[in-house]
Amino acid sequence: PPPRPPHTQNFDMLGARTIGAATVGRRMALPAPGIPFSAGGAAAALRRSIAPAMLASPPVPLRRFSARGTAPAAAAAGESKPSPKPPTGVMMMNLGGPETLEDVNDFLLRLFSDRDLIQLPLQSVSAPLIAKRRTPSIIEQYAKIGGGSPIKKWTQKQGELMCKVLDETCPDTAPHKPYIAFRYARPLTEDALQEMKADGVRRAIAFTQYPQYSCSTTGSSLNELYRRYSELSKQDGLDIDWSVIDRWPTHKGLVGAFATNIEAALREFPADVRDDVYILFSAHSLPMKTVERGDPYPQEVAATVQHVMDRLDHSHPYRLVWQSKVGPAAWLGPQTEASLEGLHKQGRTNVLLVPIAFTSDHIETLFELDLEYIADAKAKGMDVRRCASLNADDHFIQAIADVVREHLADGRQSSTQLAHRCPGCVNPVCAETKAFISSARGAAADGRAVAAES
Repeated sequence: PPPRPPHTQNFDMLGARTIGAATVGRRMALPAPGIPFSAGGAAAALRRSIAPAMLASPPVPLRRFSARGTAPAAAAAGESKPSPKPPTGVMMMNLGGPETLEDVNDFLLRLFSDRDLIQLPLQSVSAPLIAKRRTPSIIEQYAKIGGGSPIKKWTQKQGELMCKVLDETCPDTAPHKPYIAFRYARPLTEDALQEMKADGVRRAIAFTQYPQYSCSTTGSSLNELYRRYSELSKQDGLDIDWSVIDRWPTHKGLVGAFATNIEAALREFPADVRDDVYILFSAHSLPMKTVERGDPYPQEVAATVQHVMDRLDHSHPYRLVWQSKVGPAAWLGPQTEASLEGLHKQGRTNVLLVPIAFTSDHIETLFELDLEYIADAKAKGMDVRRCASLNADDHFIQAIADVVREHLADGRQSSTQLAHRCPGCVNPVCAETKAFISSARGAAADGRAVAAES
């Protein structure tokens, strides 16, 4: 069969520029393999060191899915009802964010303790110190957008509505149940896995909520799934058939949802200037060092923009710009803030910002775009507006349900791209994760054998 169309990026970030432990401004650099990763209203990234060592245990094989019918009737004498059919799990992978102001320190502590994203000297000591130091300023930023991140609320709603659609359109794999797996805020990946175990899940799809793939977002979430699932398989006998939706940047439903929201936003401009509105598609930037390793994120974001503008028949002038650069190193540009300033100098005052790499509101839309960039532009006399985020929009819910439905139908383990590392990859864990995902040895005995060996 032809390869799946390439199908990464809701960031709930922090604030305060920091490089290592040194603060250089109001935002904080989120280390990573040079990743699109930010804190608060802006973002940052630190260079990632090579992972210290390959994990000692061999990868636990993922198993390809064979559609299951209802569970067989129990053999016990006199029992007439079959066992309930376990749900098909849909793991909604995302970065996450502190749900309340009290959660901010724990969020930062998990982030700075993660050696997959940053390697600090004496990390067990330095990570808590940096998290404690940054917590007050990050709390201030979240306080300005309502007292916490809305990303869990939106992810829950998206998952519930998506599974309702799937239960109707995919009765063979019904019931379907969403499980949230955040990287740095609860529910974490291990929380999702424990819930799946309690529900008796035997078939699951790891579904990235970042439409465009990056090693720092979807890649990081998959590395965490590999580690946690391997642990639980050995310790608790967790035994699940997995497949992965690792990207979906040009899916027609996603493109249509973006286009519909853009058309609605354009109608809000006065009729006499509506045709002259300049569209800036804004996505989280990446350090050029990461781009040069071969991270596919820039080209996948550009592909989304191209398909959206094709849908809009190229009705307006537009550019793809990049937000949240931190520090003096070269980052992917042009920057969103600088682009707004450039348009102002050219006399272009009517601008629509479209967060093209985020599928729900979080601190980078609500704080960085709304309270920083747009507020600054309006102070200069510009009419800059932001396109609504997708959140629980009906078109978007149908789109993500279609992504999962199509994935179930074609039976692929993942996209063709996922099996291959970036040409300049320096993280050995990526190799282990890709082997884990692409493995198809999948008899149930395989998972039990690995558990027994431990």
